This record gives sequence, C-alpha cells and structure tokens, in this order.
Amino acid sequence: MLARIYKPAKSAMQSGQAKTREWLLEFEPEQARKIEPLMGWTSSGDMNTQVTLTFETREEAVAFAERHRIPYQVFEPKEAARSVRAYADNFKYSRKGLWTH
Repeated sequence: MLARIYKPAKSAMQSGQAKTREWLLEFEPEQARKIEPLMGWTSSGDMNTQVTLTFETREEAVAFAERHRIPYQVFEPKEAARSVRAYADNFKYSRKGLWTH
C-alpha cells in the first residue's frame, strides 16, 4: 500500500493556479484493472485508489503518512519557467527579427 505525495500541476485548460496549491496523498493501485466482458467497463477490487487526501503543506502529508505507518514517496513539483513579455516589445527598435504584416 504505497502512497504518492505530490502537488498537482495545472491542467492545460486553465490559465490560473487554482487547485494547485495543496499537496495530495493518493495510493498506488495494488491490483490491475479488469475489463468487464459484458459492458466493457473497467473495474478494480482495490478501494484505496478512490481515496485522495489533501494537505496544505508537504510536511503535513508526510507526518500523516508516518503517523499511520503508510509507506510513501514524495514527488517535488517542477516550477514553471516564466518569461515576462510586454506587448510593446513587439515594436522595439532593437527587436531581433523582421516585422511584417
């Protein structure tokens, strides 16, 4: 019953940082999913994959896992490389590249 502790990345459909500030603790699946032959749905007998716990800090999540003797693995978040640009930079005299319409 290994747990993952991570900070979720923002989805491609959002421009802000909503739902990315909390740390999540999720359990790794212990059983492979099975395809039900009649309807084709996937199912699993592992109920721990449905559990998702949220914490405000990484230390809180680690303390919870250690307190309940849950083996865990921490994944550090990757910071986004931001480049600050202004619309006026398109019209600079020192702009590299040609300006065409």
